[in-house]
Amino acid sequence: VPCSAILSSYLLGERLNLLGKLGCLLSLVGSTVMVIHAPEDEKVTTLEEMTSKLKEPGFLAYAAILLALCFLLIFYLAPRYGQSNILIYLTICSVIGAFSVSSVKGLGIAIKGFFAGQPVLQHPLTWILVITLVASITTQINYLNKSLDIFNTSLVFPIYYVLFTTIVITTSIILFKEWVAMTVVDIIGTVCGFLTIILGVFLLHAFKDMDVSLGNLPQVLQNEQPAPVTRDDKNILIEVDNSSIAPEDKPKVFVLYT
Repeated sequence: VPCSAILSSYLLGERLNLLGKLGCLLSLVGSTVMVIHAPEDEKVTTLEEMTSKLKEPGFLAYAAILLALCFLLIFYLAPRYGQSNILIYLTICSVIGAFSVSSVKGLGIAIKGFFAGQPVLQHPLTWILVITLVASITTQINYLNKSLDIFNTSLVFPIYYVLFTTIVITTSIILFKEWVAMTVVDIIGTVCGFLTIILGVFLLHAFKDMDVSLGNLPQVLQNEQPAPVTRDDKNILIEVDNSSIAPEDKPKVFVLYT
């Protein structure tokens, strides 16, 4: 998040104000807190164990929901709202990311088994994971590039990071049950870190058009826009200003021209 926002500011000329920089800092702090309190990876060492994890009813139902959501986004929402709503393309990338992360996990186990002399090439799960990984990464790159062509780079990557992290955490909970052995402190730390990231992304997105810097911060805080005066088409109300008369001593005098 900080790298994409800062580099897009310097290399692409996109605006990054003081609140955007603060948002980048909060995203970095939140990510650090999440890593510190991250759950330990469950020991899945063989493709047979990975297959049993993938066949669990909870994960199958979760994967079916993600596929249905992905098809809905790709075939219905993306053609209609993809050009105007930044969340459409990024949600597609994030949902597909759940399958890519699971595939990478399984292929990592397969590669270890290959060098250990196990017959992983004869296992059908290996090729299923390869096909799933290629298809998911291709889809992610396609829609991420579409999003970058339309929307601000400093907004695309933070929002994508939040959505992708949410999907990955949920997938890990359902597939690998990594949060089962977590303590209450680690759970609270992970949630607080994630909320800090969301707050940073909100600051980066909500106030991107404001001209806020350390130099003009006092003026921005003190600047108040006066309420507009409603004028009639035929009658013009003009206030007669008399600096010698205190406003609290004498009532104001108005002259009405018709």
